[in-house]
Amino acid sequence: MGRLQGKVALITGGARGMGAATSRLFAQEGAIVVIADMLDAEGKALADELGGGASFVRLDVADEAGWAALTADILQRHGRIDALVNNAGVLSFGELVAADVSEFDRVYAVNVKGPFLGMKHVGGAMRAAGRGSIVNIASIDGFRGANSLGIYSSSKWAVRGMTKTASLELGPHGVRVNSVHPGGVHTPMVNPEANRSLDELNHGHRRVPLQRIGEPEEIAAASLFLCSDEASYISGAELAVDGGWAAGYYHEGMPGAPASL
Repeated sequence: MGRLQGKVALITGGARGMGAATSRLFAQEGAIVVIADMLDAEGKALADELGGGASFVRLDVADEAGWAALTADILQRHGRIDALVNNAGVLSFGELVAADVSEFDRVYAVNVKGPFLGMKHVGGAMRAAGRGSIVNIASIDGFRGANSLGIYSSSKWAVRGMTKTASLELGPHGVRVNSVHPGGVHTPMVNPEANRSLDELNHGHRRVPLQRIGEPEEIAAASLFLCSDEASYISGAELAVDGGWAAGYYHEGMPGAPASL
């Protein structure tokens, strides 16, 4: 029996990258997967690939009416929502002093408002049912500052904070809320032009303790664990899946650093 056998899971940004890997893994473990994304063709193709009752729904995560309708639809079709992975996210580069407010609004609409609305609507349904697990995909940049990533980094700090509050508010109702903090991950968001080889990407992460970029399936595995019954006493936690990046960077030429640097 799969680790999510018979459970209904909603995954935002589920059509590509980490979201697609999560959708596939959850389906393999017995979940009925609802893929929510703006990528119609990819989302529908993935739902067809997964079978087993998987479906695709177009969702703008910043649209509250869309969340309300989707939550009601899933409850009508399946009678329950057991897991929510707030995975949809966007990346943004640039110095704060030169940033446009429109870019700030774009990033916060997806990265902050999206998880907020997911926790509000799906979390509300879970609270009423007395069970559920929510995983918010944050980032290791939600642990620290990062030059040129001020808007993105601060949005992930916000997700980290909301996760803590939601775990307090929903815990008495049997709902667990945790955050996953990926480091660099081999996805289209990191390599949008697909013009960098895996060796090049790994070289760019050579100062990370595990000295390579992560794979989407490794992030999906963390979400699977947190949504499974194996994590039944885990809530409000922050799980870094980053090859050790949050622990620190190697200083080249200093004792303890790999000679390959």
